[in-house]
Amino acid sequence: MAITLTQKAADHIRNFLTKRGKGEGIRLGVKTSGCSGMAYVLEFVDVVNTDDLAFDSFGVKVFTDPKSLVYIDGTELDYVKEGLNEGFKFYNPNVQNECGCGESFNV
Repeated sequence: MAITLTQKAADHIRNFLTKRGKGEGIRLGVKTSGCSGMAYVLEFVDVVNTDDLAFDSFGVKVFTDPKSLVYIDGTELDYVKEGLNEGFKFYNPNVQNECGCGESFNV
């Protein structure tokens, strides 16, 4: 069971944490949303919850809750630039279908 970051994603997150001046890492979770059922939630972690699971990639900690891990176990988070657009891309081996806009998924 693991969630990983690519080197580019880890560097990007590390830079943001440095600019913020605080933070333990990032939290990756899911919520019910969108046309396919679930959407990713990504936020900074300033306080670690007692039930959080922690994964380390390239020196950056990724936290998740046990309920979300069921849907995102094995996910790799990358940071990509495509033309004028840039952002995080999720490679989740559990996804069965995604909506056309890429905002939501189901497993």
